[in-house]
Amino acid sequence: MADDYLVRIGKLIRDARQHRGWTQAQLAEALGTSQSAVNRIERGNQNISLEMIARIGEALDSEIVSLGYSGPMHLRVVGGRRLSGAIDVKTSKNACVALLCASLLNKGRTVLRRVARIEEVYRLLEVLNSIGVRTRWINDGIDLEIVPPATIDMGSIDAEAARRTRSIIMFLGPLLHRLDHFKLPYAGGCDLGTRTIEPHMIALRRFGLDITATEGLYHAEVQPDVAPDRPIVLTERGDTVTENALLAAARHDGTTVIRNASSNYMVQDLCFFLEALGVRVDGIGTTTLTVHGVPHIDVDVDYSPSEDPVEAMSLLAAAVVTESELTVRRVPIEFLEIELAVLEEMGLDHDRSTEYVADNGRTRLVDLTVRPSKLEAPIDKIHPMPFPGLNIDNVPFFAAIAAAAQGQTLIHDWVYDNRAIYLTDLNRLGGRLQLLDPHRVLVEGPTRWRAAEMMCPPALRPAVVVLLAMMAADGTSVLRNVYVINRGYEDLAERLNSVGAQIEIFRDI
Repeated sequence: MADDYLVRIGKLIRDARQHRGWTQAQLAEALGTSQSAVNRIERGNQNISLEMIARIGEALDSEIVSLGYSGPMHLRVVGGRRLSGAIDVKTSKNACVALLCASLLNKGRTVLRRVARIEEVYRLLEVLNSIGVRTRWINDGIDLEIVPPATIDMGSIDAEAARRTRSIIMFLGPLLHRLDHFKLPYAGGCDLGTRTIEPHMIALRRFGLDITATEGLYHAEVQPDVAPDRPIVLTERGDTVTENALLAAARHDGTTVIRNASSNYMVQDLCFFLEALGVRVDGIGTTTLTVHGVPHIDVDVDYSPSEDPVEAMSLLAAAVVTESELTVRRVPIEFLEIELAVLEEMGLDHDRSTEYVADNGRTRLVDLTVRPSKLEAPIDKIHPMPFPGLNIDNVPFFAAIAAAAQGQTLIHDWVYDNRAIYLTDLNRLGGRLQLLDPHRVLVEGPTRWRAAEMMCPPALRPAVVVLLAMMAADGTSVLRNVYVINRGYEDLAERLNSVGAQIEIFRDI
């Protein structure tokens, strides 16, 4: 029995290493051991301590086992079932994490309504709690109350939690107004290749923030007499870069102009929240934002982040690949218009309700009903663009949709180094995807999906795409170690089950 467990643990470690794209030698170097030792571990031929398993999990950013319960979470999917009924879109994951960071600007009480209860949020709450911020779930666990301390204790920061979320990078903008110097752990999150923080540094240096990086930490020094004397031009129109610049500008005593800003959904929600704090922001929804900063913010604020367009796209894709009729409610339509235009050209049969306003009073919502459709591959390639173009995070869902369409579809995911590679995991489920280079995949459809057992890709959206394909495949599939899905989706399996899916959560170690 012990040998059986060693073999199963070894297979989990091997799969996690391969999905990370590491060789045995690279893992051995990270662990300070030999390649032969890693080889023995993966073959189940070496006893392994819980401490070593934890070290391997940290090195691979993969939850091999977890203390406090029986092990990593897996999903058993009985596919080939049609979905039906209606399902609501949850609030935006990316908006919620930005607002958690933005709460550090405020000395008063912040209440965020219907916060997504996901691993990414939990990690940020662990970090906030460790530095003295008081948080609690209220109203039966639906809403979140945040009360900052008089003095932030960065010396007590939960480094392990911080390293598991890339959102920690958005602490830089608020903290530069509260501390003269501090240390922040390197940002983590999905494994999507090299993602430099230099665009953040270029923007934040204008507010006097200097960063040096050593030994897994960003060492921040703030020169309080430095302030922007001309418009800040972002070197990339990134969402978190724009948010960091907004967070820095919010408490700058003066007017800050940010050019080449992202106008994406989470940026708009952050702007609306800043306005609730008393910070005026001109140009919301455009690429030029003018921020009229307020040096001292001490207000009790109550804010409702809008719904998540990427989750909405996930649910629409679930209906398409399972050939189902499904109503997706509370869809933020202004952030899905390009996607729907592409799908209409492919032949998607759908209806949309009249528009209504989200709880934030600003974002436009609709209810969408999707019906089984005979799809044709699009003439042009699928590729992301900054808003109002096709959303970067929605590109992977088109791999599953294209696999259901007649013909060849070229998907060009130019933003991330590794994500297109993970889409080829669909081949293990019967897909016909050809990797042309690290950014381009050619998808041949239609697909006869087949069940399989496999490790969850280490990137959020490709992981959900694999789950959707499993839902379309006849038979029973197993998706192992779905922590990355839980980072971005709240109770996804249970919610899909409510509209006809058959997905069982289980743990085996």
